[in-house]
Amino acid sequence: MKITRRNFLKCFLSTVFLSGYNFPVYSDTKPKKNLIVIMLRGGMDGLCAVPVIGDKDFEKRRKALIFDEIIKLNSDFALHPVLNSFHELWKEGTGAIVHATNIPYTQRSHFDGQNLMESGGRIPYQEKTGWLGRGMKLAKLEGTGLALSLPMPLLLRGVPRNDNYYPAKGKLPDKEIFEILKQAYADKSEEELKILVDIVKGRKEINPNAYNSLSTKKYALAQKTGLRMREPNGPRIAVFEVDGFDTHAAQGGIHGAHSDCLEDINTIIKGLKNSLKKEYNNTLIVTLTEFGRTIKQNSGFGTEHGYGSAILMAGGLLKKSQVYTDWPGLKKKELFEGRDLNSTIDARSVYASAMSTVFDVDFKLIKDKIFWEENLENLSDKLFKT
Repeated sequence: MKITRRNFLKCFLSTVFLSGYNFPVYSDTKPKKNLIVIMLRGGMDGLCAVPVIGDKDFEKRRKALIFDEIIKLNSDFALHPVLNSFHELWKEGTGAIVHATNIPYTQRSHFDGQNLMESGGRIPYQEKTGWLGRGMKLAKLEGTGLALSLPMPLLLRGVPRNDNYYPAKGKLPDKEIFEILKQAYADKSEEELKILVDIVKGRKEINPNAYNSLSTKKYALAQKTGLRMREPNGPRIAVFEVDGFDTHAAQGGIHGAHSDCLEDINTIIKGLKNSLKKEYNNTLIVTLTEFGRTIKQNSGFGTEHGYGSAILMAGGLLKKSQVYTDWPGLKKKELFEGRDLNSTIDARSVYASAMSTVFDVDFKLIKDKIFWEENLENLSDKLFKT
């Protein structure tokens, strides 16, 4: 059969929803290290996930969203109680947080912000590749990435032969999904389509009824990903997505919409830790979001689009458990535009340092080639084992 775009889509659609995933073989003389990114779409509230302790300015602005049941980390910061598995890693020395951080984007649009958090750029839609994909290409890690989503996220684009997988219950997708796939592969050559078909044809069958709830599905995806990453020739990079952080109303405290999303993060990290086993020691997990939320609750007991947020990190490649921050304060004069937690750490410094550590590539080379010589700080020695 000639591999045309039409035939590729037919083959892809008939198998991706009924099968598992398979990866190209790679070889490397260096120790295998893994990087996992959990994208948090909608704008994670860093002050909900990692609240500041005893700050009267914070408490008076969030009377309906404050919760007394917290997991204390140190004298200044705590964890939301649903992040209990993350806390276990904190106690082991393999959980850490970067607080008051964000990408340098302040216009509060989901569409533009998500594009920039994945591309690593400053101008929305200017870049057609993601910072992680470009980093993989620089490190010569072609064919070692997995996206647990459909279609391939911008974050992983820029390097060939990454795979993606998302389970369904054995039925063909509707026209909207078909159109998404057409757009996702519109720029592929016939040779590239043949490579993608070979990947799809090599996938293993799974039970289409294996996932009977969203929580079970996320844990199972994380667990299966961890099992594959344990293999000597398994993927080295994986990307998860969690939606639903745009909580303009009924955000909740201990319980509620934002809490449910945080629980998804906790579930994914738990599944990865349990399945990676010893490989967890050679792994780094980081979160990524487009912006934070406002300090003050709104009339619908939710929060609006903000600026500064937090990055949750886990894995054996962390230097230690810590809340790394240059805390800006929460008094009105200390807030960004008088309303948002300020960002004092460019989140791209964290991600560039993470790639430098995991990919064994010089930080300056990543800064210059992946982030166009932006003025980023090398945080490798402060955050990670080098």
